Amino acid sequence: MGATGGRDVVGWAGANAAGLVAGYALDALFGDPKRGHPVAGFGRAAAALERRLYRPDRRSGAAFTALAVGAPVLLGAAAAIGTRRRPVARAVLVAGGTWAVLGGRSLRHEAEAMGSALRAGDLPAARQRLGNLCGRDPSSLDEAEVTRATVESVAENTSDAVVAPLFWGALAGLPGLLGYRAVNTLDAMVGHRSARYARFGTPAARLDDLLNLVPARLTGLLTIAVAPVGRGDRERAWRVWRRDRADHPSPNAGQCEAAMAGALGVRLGGRNVYFGRSEVRPFLGDGPRPDPRHLPRAARLSGAVGLAALGLAVAYPLTVGRLTSALARRAARAGAGAGAAKASAVRDMKASVTKARDMKASAGRGR
Repeated sequence: MGATGGRDVVGWAGANAAGLVAGYALDALFGDPKRGHPVAGFGRAAAALERRLYRPDRRSGAAFTALAVGAPVLLGAAAAIGTRRRPVARAVLVAGGTWAVLGGRSLRHEAEAMGSALRAGDLPAARQRLGNLCGRDPSSLDEAEVTRATVESVAENTSDAVVAPLFWGALAGLPGLLGYRAVNTLDAMVGHRSARYARFGTPAARLDDLLNLVPARLTGLLTIAVAPVGRGDRERAWRVWRRDRADHPSPNAGQCEAAMAGALGVRLGGRNVYFGRSEVRPFLGDGPRPDPRHLPRAARLSGAVGLAALGLAVAYPLTVGRLTSALARRAARAGAGAGAAKASAVRDMKASVTKARDMKASAGRGR
């Protein structure tokens, strides 16, 4: 493999990094595609698969999750293999995949539009928009609760729609991008607690939790780091994050929401009303409840976290990724060398045994 293999690794790393940057730029400039969104198409296909496989048990849910996630991962892997010697094509595919799975611009737009509606006193319009951010029942929510729901959704979705896709794209390229978005979409479809999905949706929900363990904590840390962008205080954000992040019932959402609460200087949590059920969440943070003035600040924080995550995602394949590939190649060469030495030793041993047998036979004939 030698020099050619080294050049291939550099090409892959550069193509993935360039694709992530281009895809992020496309999302920042244009947002989600208006028509024919690939994620929406995946959702329709997954819904059709669910209708065929649904049974109220976890085994059926596991089969559904494996098939629905495996298909885009295999597609991404095939595309990556097909472009292993074509870095420009690889970069274009990664850019398209990144644009398809990111949702940073749409998230910030919804937060800003919600803030404008609430500042204008148009609570019905704000309630109507809330469905674009979360699954809570907005019909009985007042201004304070709509605002809190928006801040919490911006905090959590900064991880789900921006940081986590970039993380998996940096780590695993196109298969990572597509696989993560497939899992996250399935979690939104079947991962909630309802009579229908209490068992069937568990595998998708657990897989989503697993894939978000690192990105959610990274989102929390990056929110603390960029807190001044939203006129926040890093020290307070750090203190609230360390104190409150484990109080949330989700293993990941509390990481993001606690950091956002500390950065904005507000208190999140409380009673969340969904369609047909309600949950009481612990309070996160100190200070007053958020008001509409906090929504532009939350949007700016989300954007700054996304840029910081992009920087890390681009740096990874060009640094750690290349180092890991180099170490893997060295280990493979060492293993090949050890195998060759072992084979040579076996051949020498066989030759010695054959020679000894021949000498013994010759001595016997001499007698």
